[in-house]
Amino acid sequence: MSGVQQPGLFDAPQRLFSCTPSRLGSYEDCPRRYRFTYVDRPQPPKGPPWAHNSLGASVHTALKNWYGTPAERRGPELLPKLLRATWVSEGYRDQEQEREAYRRALAWLETYVDGLDPEDDPVGVERTVATKTATLALSGRVDRIDRRGDDLVIVDYKTGRSELDGDDARGSRALALYAIAAQRTFRRRCVRVELHHLPTGTVAAHEHTEESLARHLRRAEATAADAVAAERALADGVAPDEAFPAVPSPRCGWCDFRRVCPEGSAAWPAKEPWAALEGRADGPVGAPSGASGPGGAATTVAGGVDEAGGRAAGAGVPGAQRRPADG
Repeated sequence: MSGVQQPGLFDAPQRLFSCTPSRLGSYEDCPRRYRFTYVDRPQPPKGPPWAHNSLGASVHTALKNWYGTPAERRGPELLPKLLRATWVSEGYRDQEQEREAYRRALAWLETYVDGLDPEDDPVGVERTVATKTATLALSGRVDRIDRRGDDLVIVDYKTGRSELDGDDARGSRALALYAIAAQRTFRRRCVRVELHHLPTGTVAAHEHTEESLARHLRRAEATAADAVAAERALADGVAPDEAFPAVPSPRCGWCDFRRVCPEGSAAWPAKEPWAALEGRADGPVGAPSGASGPGGAATTVAGGVDEAGGRAAGAGVPGAQRRPADG
């Protein structure tokens, strides 16, 4: 019948939820911390900067600048200069701890670069990739994207003390989402993801299938739907702490917002800013998701830089829980 409007025909299209893997992981870990980071304005005050984040940010930036140097100048002798130029000094207990962290980081870099071909230019270094689904506008910055034959490979640097394995690579939603976005950005197959653990020189890798990538994407869309629902509930008048409940766990000891979260403060003792660097000779333990970088700078683990200004951090602290693997 002419003149009869079909339901929904002229409705405004659904607004896409703009996010990074870090943002989605934040909601999965603790909706309360998600609210503090992405919803509350002004944002609640954060705690002091973390030394392990400073260390990780310094190493990541040094590697970025190594690849930004002309191939004929890429050599181990360049690394001290690059690391000094990018060094972040915040969060350390004292100068002695900082000097030891610098020596350790330089040794990691020298060993790692020794295994690289200086003539090999990656497809991308600290490259932003993006894609859209029916509900998501997803983006994130990848440490490195390599070309291996006709395929692309996602490479993520790790500086936490815990050695990683294939299950870590398989279960990383961030890496899976980067692979999906890289495929769509470059129009090349990308199913292999790798975690390069600099303290031990090991590589944890996983080859995804199209189905395993699709499972990660479905999980991301479900998390985004939950976050949107919580934000709508808040807008409709639901109490903030009810709309975004806390999830007390060992992560609370590392959380930037524990001072404004009674549940988190009661759940776990506060960690000193330098605590992740103590007690081990082989490197810092990576704080769980939620410890943002120094003054909002990058953190060390799990790849990608989020719109709140912090590099997502991953598991590695004793007692920190891993998210379910979707691979």
